[in-house]
Amino acid sequence: MGVARIMAVRHGESEANLAYRRAGDTPLVYERGDDEVGLTGLGRAQAAALGRLLAALPAGEAPELVWCSPYRRALDTWELALASWGAPPLPVTVDERLRDQEAGVLAPYNLAAIGERFPGELARMRSEGEYSYRPPGGESLADVVVRLRAFAHDLDGRAGGRRVLIVAHDSVVLGLRHVIAGGPDAELAAVLEFAPVLNASVSIWDTGGAGFELVTFNDVTHLTP
Repeated sequence: MGVARIMAVRHGESEANLAYRRAGDTPLVYERGDDEVGLTGLGRAQAAALGRLLAALPAGEAPELVWCSPYRRALDTWELALASWGAPPLPVTVDERLRDQEAGVLAPYNLAAIGERFPGELARMRSEGEYSYRPPGGESLADVVVRLRAFAHDLDGRAGGRRVLIVAHDSVVLGLRHVIAGGPDAELAAVLEFAPVLNASVSIWDTGGAGFELVTFNDVTHLTP
């Protein structure tokens, strides 16, 4: 028996999200490690709002198990959401395969800084497309999908008819949409039309007669005051 429900959440606004947004088109070098980035005040409020959403769910829809990215911003999102929810702690599995897409040597730089320092890589990125471009030492979205396909296979065997909450990153939620849909990887680029996956957004799939049915994707209505 496979998973009964998957609820995938992107972490709340992170310090890096804020820094990149403030930089805009100005070159930025953000040197904190991707796994170390925490939440902003807004991100913490978003995580609390997620907890209130979980608290309002009927008992038959609330998650029973949690899988989480190992990165601090995802772990903090879950801990704050749980505190806001007020439920007893759930079993949590931290899985490396739910980490964000790795940017390799380009990790500290926004797009403007990449254009200044690595113009050849920026040209290659634009030529190859966002889903297939793999930076030196990093991953393409297709690489993320490979690890998520293995994760989904293992989850199917371990979650046994349970409802699962996944707390991770935008690339993971996009990749899961492709994996759950079961389409060929030749169609992977099409998933980018659903980007960006917003901070603290919720995407839900329920099992139907022949597989998963998408209930909602990238929903942030719970964040509205």
